[in-house]
Amino acid sequence: MAGPRHDPADYRPRDVVPIRRALVSVSDKTDLLVLAEALAGAGVEIVSTGGSATLLREAGYEVTDVSAVTGFPESLDGRVKTLHPNVHAGLLADLRLASHEAQLEELGIRAFELVVVNLYPFVETVASGAQGDDVVEQIDIGGPAMVRASAKNHANVAIVVSPESYPAIIDALRTDGGTSLVQRRELAARAFSHTAAYDTAVSTWFAEGTLGDDIDLPAHLTIQAERLSTLRYGENSHQRAAIYSRVGGHGIAQATQLQGKEMSYNNYVDADAALRAAFDMVKPAVAIIKHANPCGIAVAAPNALDPIASAHLRAHECDPVSAFGGVIAANRTVTLKMAENLRDIFTEVIVAPDFEPEALEVFALKKNLRVLRLPADWQQERMDVRLLSGGLLLQDADRFPADIESVAKDWELVSGERPAPEDMTNLIFAWKACRAVKSNAIVLAKGSATVGIGMGQVNRVDSCRLAVERAGDRAAGSIAASDAFFPFADGPQVLIDAGITAIIQPGGSVRDAEVVDAARAADVTMFFTGERHFFH
Repeated sequence: MAGPRHDPADYRPRDVVPIRRALVSVSDKTDLLVLAEALAGAGVEIVSTGGSATLLREAGYEVTDVSAVTGFPESLDGRVKTLHPNVHAGLLADLRLASHEAQLEELGIRAFELVVVNLYPFVETVASGAQGDDVVEQIDIGGPAMVRASAKNHANVAIVVSPESYPAIIDALRTDGGTSLVQRRELAARAFSHTAAYDTAVSTWFAEGTLGDDIDLPAHLTIQAERLSTLRYGENSHQRAAIYSRVGGHGIAQATQLQGKEMSYNNYVDADAALRAAFDMVKPAVAIIKHANPCGIAVAAPNALDPIASAHLRAHECDPVSAFGGVIAANRTVTLKMAENLRDIFTEVIVAPDFEPEALEVFALKKNLRVLRLPADWQQERMDVRLLSGGLLLQDADRFPADIESVAKDWELVSGERPAPEDMTNLIFAWKACRAVKSNAIVLAKGSATVGIGMGQVNRVDSCRLAVERAGDRAAGSIAASDAFFPFADGPQVLIDAGITAIIQPGGSVRDAEVVDAARAADVTMFFTGERHFFH
């Protein structure tokens, strides 16, 4: 490895670096004129490009165009502006060295002491739904080069990538006439995080845009996330915890909390599980979660006057005892009627795409209730990532096809008669609901609402018993869904004895014949889907 190119004794220490010349080129022009006023008042020369220069000049500030510095016009629709030695030598010259100072003088280049640059709005463009070349044009080239050059040379240059840092720069100008080494180092750290996050967003967009069934998973995986806040504690009170927002993310981490106590680690886990359950459904649906497992999932009753309120009541009826202190997700705007139904039910969190103003007024009476509104671009993830010791696992997200009704026509009927359309709808609902339940999972459903759930057991027959026990009398006439095949006929027999009328399961056991025989003997309809939905 190469050592330093100069003897440390050759360096002249620099702490406070006076700001005489600033390079300004920003996409986010928030408070730019406030900064410009401070720079101009301190006699700082402002060199700028494109829209930034236009804004500053129209506001009455004297601006030097970057083309006057480079001796080369902005070209190729603005793709080439700052990629020039006259700019980058001014950014990278280490003026702690007399030799660098002399070279700048020989070349007729002046140094910059302040660089204010933020990058093209790539993430915002992707979030807007843009595609193809519209997104590619928002990949900044010159900006990251300037940011990284300035951050590397933080001994001499202050690099600012966010309007949030403007007040500190203005204060430094007024107090000391320039920035301190400590301040420049902190700004450099933020700058490198800024470009790393930007590059991650770009690489993620390309990866997601090209991943397909015939494309390998990426050989290298970079996950960039920014800490949003520290939490009171983690899963337990002795564990530290924080919530991070992943670059390009559009999930529960990006939700807006409208009211209530601070979200906890477990609140976030349960809210995410609730979204997984509710948003699998196309019709208005509600999921109630406790300890990452559903205690009720339902869609609205047919012809309900208030569909989302109907879905909530039906989900709550599955297990009212467990719903106490639960976390709720709705896949539609929460209405006043749903809020009124929740008035006397202790609930930790409710998350939804939006809330009627009158519903929020009702929730305001429950001061501790956490109310979260999803980001406008919320969507289910395409990939799942799970950390493990020494690494991580990456997989395609377990999703149902949009045309599942068409897919259901190909499910293998191995026992009984094909159900009527409304019963087939119930089967599809139960199959979807099963995916949200921790394995081993058994779901009993009637009319597209759960009536009994067995989850997290180490053998499937115990999950069957648990689902039947929780359903009670409602088990009779219900249908059952199993997230994986039955290894023996004992599990289905528990369900059959409780009076279920149909079973949907993946099939694939070496004892499938025994299981099918049990269903046929009881005249119970059974489907094999050929696809399991484990959720560990």
